Amino acid sequence: MKINLISKSETTELLKIVSERWKIDIPKVKNLKVYEIDNETKLITGNEIKILKIQDEYLPFLSEISTLKKFPHVQVDMGAVKFMCKGANLMRPGIKKFSEFSKNDIVCIVEESQNKFLAVGKSEVDSSELENMDKGEVLKNLHYISDKVWEISKTL
Repeated sequence: MKINLISKSETTELLKIVSERWKIDIPKVKNLKVYEIDNETKLITGNEIKILKIQDEYLPFLSEISTLKKFPHVQVDMGAVKFMCKGANLMRPGIKKFSEFSKNDIVCIVEESQNKFLAVGKSEVDSSELENMDKGEVLKNLHYISDKVWEISKTL
């Protein structure tokens, strides 16, 4: 695994891109470390921020609760939990509640009993369509508890 410290100008540029894509303010960070997990996956860490980059997608890392709370979310029933933690995409029947989001937004998946974050995905539909859906894929699961990056992060 390669580890790099990126320059201040690269850090500023990266945080600007992430802030625009996520539609939230990100605190200024001086030094960011980039852990290259594989050719397509990087974990970017800094003071109070962790960003997961998979190909061209920037995702909030699941350990960063304060950041995750700023994103739209869906709450899933307990039956969906084990599937979410194995990387399955989220289907309509498993959803209990949801906030407002648009197609292609980053959305967090939380479980119903403790409201713990299980996964981060990209929406396949607008939240407005969910009311009329009985079945079908709602979110593409991109990062979840127990995935490769989650396990590797424990050793960093």
